[in-house]
Amino acid sequence: MSKPRFDDARQFLYAEGRLLERRIFGVLFEQADADGALDALRGYRNPDGGFGHGLEPDKRVPDSQPLDVEVAFHAMDALGRPDRGLAWGACQFLAGLGPGVGCLTEAYRDYPRAPHWADFALPPDLNPTAGIVAMLWKWGIDHPWRGAATAFCWEQIDSAWPADAHGFGEMLSFLAWTGDRERADAVAAAIRADAGATLGGLRMFRADPSVPGYGVTPLHFAPTPDSAWIGLFEPSVIDAHLDDLAAAQRDDGGWPISWETIGPAATSDCRGAETLRALRTLRSFGRLP
Repeated sequence: MSKPRFDDARQFLYAEGRLLERRIFGVLFEQADADGALDALRGYRNPDGGFGHGLEPDKRVPDSQPLDVEVAFHAMDALGRPDRGLAWGACQFLAGLGPGVGCLTEAYRDYPRAPHWADFALPPDLNPTAGIVAMLWKWGIDHPWRGAATAFCWEQIDSAWPADAHGFGEMLSFLAWTGDRERADAVAAAIRADAGATLGGLRMFRADPSVPGYGVTPLHFAPTPDSAWIGLFEPSVIDAHLDDLAAAQRDDGGWPISWETIGPAATSDCRGAETLRALRTLRSFGRLP
């Protein structure tokens, strides 16, 4: 069993990670106050209430993007300090786009971006709408957009489940937190009834940790032992992915990424975020020394 080197990971984050990940790391691992991390997050906020400026590092568009709103929400959730003002303002921005949103607006095409964003489809989708709405339900923030977006998500789920792992993960988050528990539990039961076939058919799902390359893993769907979706996977599968995650730590202390970025700065940003994610996941399963 590989054991991650926490001190090396800490050194990597302070040397290579951007300010936001360093401040979140300080809160989660060094008892720092969350106010500083929230202030770092505010640096990515726009007057329209949305977030941009490369908060998701693979594109450098300054304009607000739904994908960056989701990243901001995940950051606040990691801190355990959702700021209602920031969340409300982001919902105001999203409401201007419609009940369902795509990852990016057309504005991103005018700025540097990674190859996978070269000509990305932009229609409203569960990814990222469902993931954003899930956080609003989790936090108990009832902005009018939440109701409209929830209805959009149910329409999409009733029509067809996502065929790719990213969208499916967004749907799982929504089902875990949405207010209509009877309806969500019915869909969850259907997923659990044939989980192997359903998950195995998803594009970009990396079920086998020994297979190299990019992919969404069970640890993305169930990043903690008490996750609503941990039961989709045998304990041996979770253990194998934890072993793989721990073993992936590089000599410089950080974790790698498996996709092409814009350049060195974006690579450092992404590796810092991945390193923080790895540390959080490994700690939640008791895998940190």
